[in-house]
Amino acid sequence: MLSCEQKVLRVLVVDDHELTRFSLKLALQSQADIELVGLASNGREAVEMANRYSPDVIILDLQMPVMDGLTASSEIKTLYPNTRILAYSSLEDPQTEVMLQTAKVDAFCKKDTAMKDLIAMVNKLGNHTDDGASR
Repeated sequence: MLSCEQKVLRVLVVDDHELTRFSLKLALQSQADIELVGLASNGREAVEMANRYSPDVIILDLQMPVMDGLTASSEIKTLYPNTRILAYSSLEDPQTEVMLQTAKVDAFCKKDTAMKDLIAMVNKLGNHTDDGASR
């Protein structure tokens, strides 16, 4: 039987700045089609929470203590290739483009992006996952 219901996306937010995590939490929790499954403050926590909560999309800061976002994205993509990762950063360094070409991320979003645009990116990424082949 066909259903008109849209899939609820499971989203994990990873950022070392508490205010950023809180802002994203408030914005995402107001979305009917998004379930916020966790908040992490570093890459190591991101890998652990990806194991525990199986998110569809991870909003992942690139520069964090303990384990950076690029390392975390590689570990997560090795374990869960269908999890979509949105690199979320304020980096404007020319090396960023080179880093992102080798990174295991599906999209990049600058931190000064409007929240409605960020949410649209999360939805677009999450709705392009392969339902049959995930975890």
